[in-house]
Amino acid sequence: MELAEDVVIVGAGIAGLAVSLGLHRLGIKSLVLESSANLRVTGFAFATWTNAWKALDAVGIGDYLRRQHERIDGVVATSTITGQMGAQISFKSKGKHGDHEVRIVKRKLLLEALAQELPQGTIRFCSKVVSIDESNYFKLVILMMVLIGCDGVNSVVAKWLGFKTPVFTERSAIRDVQILTWAMATVISCCNSLEMVSVQVLPLAMINLYIGFSLGFAILQTKKPEENPANLKQFVLNKLENAADQHLRTVVEATELDNIVSSPLRYRHPWELIWGNISKGNVCVAGDALHPMTPDIGQGGCAALEDGIVLARCLAQALKKQVIVSK
Repeated sequence: MELAEDVVIVGAGIAGLAVSLGLHRLGIKSLVLESSANLRVTGFAFATWTNAWKALDAVGIGDYLRRQHERIDGVVATSTITGQMGAQISFKSKGKHGDHEVRIVKRKLLLEALAQELPQGTIRFCSKVVSIDESNYFKLVILMMVLIGCDGVNSVVAKWLGFKTPVFTERSAIRDVQILTWAMATVISCCNSLEMVSVQVLPLAMINLYIGFSLGFAILQTKKPEENPANLKQFVLNKLENAADQHLRTVVEATELDNIVSSPLRYRHPWELIWGNISKGNVCVAGDALHPMTPDIGQGGCAALEDGIVLARCLAQALKKQVIVSK
């Protein structure tokens, strides 16, 4: 089977769909190849900062998502041992480029919003790119002017460009979602001589609670990272047994095991991004395929959205120029 497409995007994640929708808004058709049978809406939520909302507004879905997610006024750091409040950050003050806007957005709702705005047939599911061969020696041959790799941390496109496999940060994240009412956003950190445990409690559409536990490698160094949800839950409860505020412990105890997952955190060395081949000919990468990062930075999804919008604008400009020249 042979397909003729100007722009092919590998991966229907945040970056891939953002690029495709950005191109669509600018009158450029694209094909998105997704290895899964449907949208990969598993996962939880992430903080969307001002830069992400500007990107969402650029593709016309910002207000739709705002109506489903509450705005956060700020965060407070509190010790789980003493209960004392520490550093506070307010999002009400204006920054260099205007008002701050921070919300915790569900990944599922974001992906569905991006996909729903694309023309039917843009996303081709069950289409896995195993390798890239410049000789086009494939059973499935795709002829394209541009190939964009948005296929995540295990990106085949990034590998073809010469990027190394993202390295482990020596930390694993345990995440869970609870349906509870929570009126404020709190970031709690506690530290002892052996390890660092950070806990994020953030509101999701008023009634959803997102908790992220970032576990220091000192904990995991002597034992293989635990994958059993029951054991993960008990591990977190043990860490919170001396917490001054027992609300957190109550929340974790009420968490269903199906809502608990653990995943190792990986990233790409900054110097690899500086000196590596981000693009080669008509092939490039974006999102986690380019710059996987840890959740405590709070810019993974935001940067992916920015990648998509900026890349779409640059591609549309270049492709339209090419059409004019060819005429």
